[in-house]
Amino acid sequence: MLDILKHRTLSKQYKDTLLKDVIPFWEQNSVDFENGGYYTCLDNTGNVFEKDKFMWLQGRQAWMFSMLYNKVETNEKWLEIAKNGIDFIVKNGMDAEGNFYFSTTEEGEALVQPYNIFSDCFAAMAFSQYAIASGDESIKKLAVDTYRSILKKKDNSKGIYEKSTGARPLKSFALPMILSNLVLELEDILPKEEVEKTIDFSIHEVMEVFLDKESGIIYEFVKPDGSLEDSFNGRLLNPGHGIEAMWFMIDIGIRRNDQSLIQKATDTILKILEYSWDSEFGGILYFMDAKGYPTQQLEWDQKLWWVHLETLVALAKAYEHTQREELLPWYQKVHDYSWSHFSDPENGEWYGYLNRQGEVLLDLKGGKWKGCFHVPRAMYQCWKSFENIESKL
Repeated sequence: MLDILKHRTLSKQYKDTLLKDVIPFWEQNSVDFENGGYYTCLDNTGNVFEKDKFMWLQGRQAWMFSMLYNKVETNEKWLEIAKNGIDFIVKNGMDAEGNFYFSTTEEGEALVQPYNIFSDCFAAMAFSQYAIASGDESIKKLAVDTYRSILKKKDNSKGIYEKSTGARPLKSFALPMILSNLVLELEDILPKEEVEKTIDFSIHEVMEVFLDKESGIIYEFVKPDGSLEDSFNGRLLNPGHGIEAMWFMIDIGIRRNDQSLIQKATDTILKILEYSWDSEFGGILYFMDAKGYPTQQLEWDQKLWWVHLETLVALAKAYEHTQREELLPWYQKVHDYSWSHFSDPENGEWYGYLNRQGEVLLDLKGGKWKGCFHVPRAMYQCWKSFENIESKL
């Protein structure tokens, strides 16, 4: 047993970081009560440096404060912050067909068209949690309607904004991955048969189609029949995506009491980590090519906050539910790297982007892609997992 678990302090570390550092940072710096919604482009100390609003991050933050209200404390300030985001999304976030824009101005005027369905997915999550928190039936209906709209578009998620010609059809891991989490988020407001059907679809796609049986790792794109494509996209690996999806699978395994699914997800976490850990500088690589060729992503060797946070969640959950000893050295390694490189005890929150050597590349705390989501969600999930682990020791 590692010393880090013997001391029984991990749950307190995550809880305190969530409630005394990360959430106060976003409460104090991001909420726009004048126009509604949230500013997400925050510099190192929390000053707003760009006022455009990105709809998927609006949904994520509204979800976060609703979830905290539902699961941590019935704090009226949190509910007010959640409502501020929900109202902005409902008023400004959708086109006439109910598709969610990518971004708007500070005041809510649409800037970028709904070119994929990820804004829709996080809006649905936000609506669901907020409906539970507030009892608002109209928002509950909107959550269900948005979820069903996502399912209708799952085979052509970009619609008229699809750039490819169709000459090389590939399907993306992102959708079944996000659905495996989204359906559990909406479980309380969807019919049971619909929930089970989506879970079955997600398990099959994630664990049988995108998980390569030979290598044990997850591919980002496969052909429609599930076979591999020898091209830039066909060889693309995103280790963070694969590992994040595995803790979604563990959650499903817990829900269904499916120990074999939990064990298979745990095997996959370990396999991806062995494949993607940077043995020279430490940390998990952002993108990789399955054959070791150069990637088309020039940022392939950067170390990103969300990749490491999702890995901490996955390892904590896997250990909580399997007690497999080989997880502990990996947890220690990822924990030490993450807390020493990303966490900013001086100014609060976590840095998002490091170069390969582990030096801060951008010192922003929020932007177009980083908002109030991965850091606080990981703090919450790890807090709860270690609370359970420590109670058993």
